[in-house]
Amino acid sequence: MMRAWLRAGGWFALVGVAAALTHLGVFAALRSLCWPELANALGFVVAFGVSFAGHRWLSFAGTSTPLGQSFRRFLVTALVGFACNEAVFVLLYRGLDWPSLLALLSAMVVAAGQTFLFSRFWAFRR
Repeated sequence: MMRAWLRAGGWFALVGVAAALTHLGVFAALRSLCWPELANALGFVVAFGVSFAGHRWLSFAGTSTPLGQSFRRFLVTALVGFACNEAVFVLLYRGLDWPSLLALLSAMVVAAGQTFLFSRFWAFRR
């Protein structure tokens, strides 16, 4: 049981890093062209594909949940995670006047834990 958690957690971390780098790359490319909140949302949209594919076939590879059901559940999970991300981002960036990149990195860390738990126990439940 512990080995499965470590394996899933390791893949989750690697996939999460890949998705986070995708999100950050899109954000960095767009933040000077539009509102930072919009750049954050567009980064999320692009990174969603990386995240779903990686989690479906690597982090939670042994799932018996059908693909369509996993996609719908993960979409809800990701949207809840993004709502958390955006709320923390706006609080830090607009409310506390943090630099946009630091605010985004902090928001992504906060949302990652919630996303793992929802993914493990609901979206890709075994």
